[in-house]
This record gives sequence, structure tokens and C-alpha cells, in this order.
Amino acid sequence: MARRQSPNHRRYPRTARLNELIREILADELTTADDDRVAMITITEVRCEPDMRRAQVFFSSMVADDDQEADIVAALSESRHRLQTAIGRQARMKRTPELTFIADDTARTAARIEDILAVIADERVDEELTEGAERPLGGALPAEDS
Repeated sequence: MARRQSPNHRRYPRTARLNELIREILADELTTADDDRVAMITITEVRCEPDMRRAQVFFSSMVADDDQEADIVAALSESRHRLQTAIGRQARMKRTPELTFIADDTARTAARIEDILAVIADERVDEELTEGAERPLGGALPAEDS
């Protein structure tokens, strides 16, 4: 007798469901952490390997610079066993993946790109204003004398 699969099985694979579950558990656990270094971080993504032996945990912090991110990685690494225990307990998994923590710089990169685009837009506005000042009223170009 063939096994029946749910209609959502193919659209939302097991690893994707597991990634989201681990992300939610870690986010909940970090809200109760007493370490100030991890107070203002967001777990942005979890990428679990298909064999579930290891998982990469990406986090972001809008207030941290590169040195502070290294401190955050150290703090998360120190609490790795506690976090893995929480995952195993709440997810009821046979095997809990080993967590590694990586700073996600997507938000910082996006902010930098927005700043660059704003500068470019300001330069274009300045150019248009400068060009408009050279034209007489009505926007007509001056006639050339031959």
C-alpha cells in the first residue's frame, strides 16, 4: 500500500519547515537570555543541512558594528548547548543540529545601497536645478544668432 502524502508536502519541504521551527525556537530562547550582548539581535534565517547534523544561524543587529558582532557570535557560541537543548526539547527531534552563528549583513548592505541611491538622486536634482537656472522663463531655449 502506497503512503499518502499531504498536498503541502512538495511545496514546503521538511528542511524548510525545520529551518523555520528552529528560527522561532531560537528567537524565543534569546528573548529570555540574560546576556546583554544578545539583547538586540534578530534571528534572520536558519539553514539546516538535509542530514540535520549542522545548522547555520544567521542573525542581524542594527546597533552592532564589526567588533560587536564578534562579541555577539562569542556570546551565542557560549550558549550554544543551552540553545540546542531547547531545540531538542521543543521540536522533539531525534537529532539536534549543531549550531554555528553567522552575522547577516543584508540589512547593513541594503542601508548602504539606499544611502548611495539617495546621494545619486540628490545629485540629479541639483543638476536639474542648475540646468533650469540657465534657461529663461517658460523653459524655451535662447535663439541662436547667425
